[in-house]
Amino acid sequence: MPYLALTYSLPSAAASSRRVAVWRRLRALGAVSPTGSLYLLPENDENQEALDWLAQEIETGGGEALVLRIERLEGEAERRVIELSRTARDEEYQKIAAEAEQAGKTGLRERVERLHRRLAEVSRIDFFQAPGRTAATAALARLEATLGGGETGREIPSADLERYRGRRWVTRPRPHVDRLACAWLIRRFVDPQAEIRYAEKAEPGEVSFDMRNAELGHRGNRCTFETMLAVFGLEEDPALAALAEIVHEIDLRDGASARPEIPGVDATLRGWSAAAGWPDGELERHGIALFEGLYRGLSQELPGRRGALPRARQKTQR
Repeated sequence: MPYLALTYSLPSAAASSRRVAVWRRLRALGAVSPTGSLYLLPENDENQEALDWLAQEIETGGGEALVLRIERLEGEAERRVIELSRTARDEEYQKIAAEAEQAGKTGLRERVERLHRRLAEVSRIDFFQAPGRTAATAALARLEATLGGGETGREIPSADLERYRGRRWVTRPRPHVDRLACAWLIRRFVDPQAEIRYAEKAEPGEVSFDMRNAELGHRGNRCTFETMLAVFGLEEDPALAALAEIVHEIDLRDGASARPEIPGVDATLRGWSAAAGWPDGELERHGIALFEGLYRGLSQELPGRRGALPRARQKTQR
C-alpha cells in the first residue's frame, strides 16, 4: 500500500497554540506518527489535498513542510502504522460508546444526531477497520432505539418538484459516494438538464446538497441520498431503497446494512479517489454510469415495481 508522509518544522518562536493546531489537524485527518517526526496517511486524493493545504499553511506561517509519497512500508514498519491507527480509532470509538451508554433522557435526540456525526467522522479515517467500531455502533443503536424508532422513522416533508427544475446545484469538490449518488439521482429523476457545480460555498439561488448548511443534507442518521429520496417522494421504489442501503453504509459505515454489493462499490470508489488528476466532472461522469448500472441491475433483481418509474420520474415525462 502506498502512503503519504508529512514532515515539518515550525519556527522556534512559534506560539504553542500554532503547534497544537497543526497536531490537531493531523489527528483529525487520521495521520499517525511511528517515528515522532513523520506523519503518515494512506494515499488517496483526499489525503493528498489535505496534506498539501496543511503544508502550505505551515510554510505561510514561517515554517517548513514537505509532503512525500512512500511506495510501500516493509514488514514491521507497516504493522506499526496499522497498529497505531487502529489504537487511535478504537479510543475514539470507545468514547462514543461510553457517551451513548451514559446518555440521559434530556436532549436525547440531539445527542443521537451528534454521536452519529462523530461516528461517521471517525469511520471516515478508520483506514484499517479498527475493531471498536462494532461496539460503538451497537451502543448508538441501543440509544437510538429509546427514541421509539430513531431518526429514520422521523418524517421528512416532501417538496414540490417543480421548484427544483431548471436550477443550478452545488456541492463540495472531490465527490465521493453520497455526492455521486445524489448527482445521479438529480439527473435521473429530478432534472436531466441540471447543472451541478463543485465548490465550498453556495451562491444565491443555488440548491446546495451534502455540504455545510446545505438545503439538502444529512438528516439524523440519513445520508443526503436518503434525504433526497424522502424529499422527492422516491422511497417506494425497491431498487432505490436498496441503492440507499449501499450508499448509507459506504458513507456512514454504521453497520446498518450488509448488502453484498457494498464491498465492490466501496473498492471501486476508493480506486477512483486514488486516481491522480481526475477532475470533479470526470468523477461525476463515472459515478453516474456506476449508479445507473446498479439501479438497472437492482430493478431487475428486486420484486415490486419492476420496470416502473417512481413518481418523480413520471412527472418529468413529456
